Amino acid sequence: MISWREDETISGMSMDRRTFVRVAGIGSFSVGAGTTVNIADQTGRGGPLEAGQINSHLRSLIAVDEPSVDRIVIGDPETVVTRIGTAWMPYWDTLRLAVGSGVNTLVVHEPAFYTHWDLDAKEPEFMSAPPAGQKAYLRLRDDKRKYIEDNRLVIIRCHDVLDRIPHFGIPFALGQALGFSETRIATSRRFYNVYHVEPAPALQVARRIADRLKAVRQPGVALYGDPKREVSTVGVGTGCICDPLEFTDLQPDLYIAIDDTVRTWIQTTYAEDTGHPLVVINHGTSEEFGMRQLNAHLRKGVPDPRSRSL
Repeated sequence: MISWREDETISGMSMDRRTFVRVAGIGSFSVGAGTTVNIADQTGRGGPLEAGQINSHLRSLIAVDEPSVDRIVIGDPETVVTRIGTAWMPYWDTLRLAVGSGVNTLVVHEPAFYTHWDLDAKEPEFMSAPPAGQKAYLRLRDDKRKYIEDNRLVIIRCHDVLDRIPHFGIPFALGQALGFSETRIATSRRFYNVYHVEPAPALQVARRIADRLKAVRQPGVALYGDPKREVSTVGVGTGCICDPLEFTDLQPDLYIAIDDTVRTWIQTTYAEDTGHPLVVINHGTSEEFGMRQLNAHLRKGVPDPRSRSL
């Protein structure tokens, strides 16, 4: 196993893991501003752009399974957009950064309220914890909700759409960022792409991946399996939908998975025992490039010369 250590990584980039997790979480916050109505025109409405129109536009990009978490999570749909922000994870620090930047409409990928369904929880998650844990999470959830409401923020979730949309969605954007070409896709199905790559030992392929991920400040990657095994195809999933067990049938020479999905006693041990290479990267890293593509898409629809990234 080539491990992701605090002081030395495959990439050789200097940053400890705790620092990386912190900067990766808020590093994707980007802002754009404007009330010009390119998106509004697509929805058949003129005048100032409203938050509900942003949500409707995003939902129009591709059909998703219903019910979907993609919706206005909190806030008034009729809020007139003064500035749009995008963020992978709506940490409280990110919300403060949004408010301080004049953003009143924030498009996010992940939940704000500690459960996949946000305020409409349909799964137990933290509610299955002992009473003290439940109380702590519920108290913070309510405080965070009050902050959002007091600052008149609108939070729009774009999760299912961004996971599915071709070309700039999560799996495609990650593939592009790693230098893989859509014209070199060997096989695919929804959520998974397997790319042809220049043949090389697994360790060399892992180093290429690590070098590419320096762009989002990931300090290295974890490689499990035989570092000398020849790799000519690489399998990429979609965020948490990346378990090698789920796309074994596509037979990539090397799998890429995220730290929120693999377990050390299951997938990584299997990779070590079989020698089949597995590269593990951070969850936020895997979806950062899709968020950048989403931000670029919104900038085209809501142009403003003052737009900038934070």
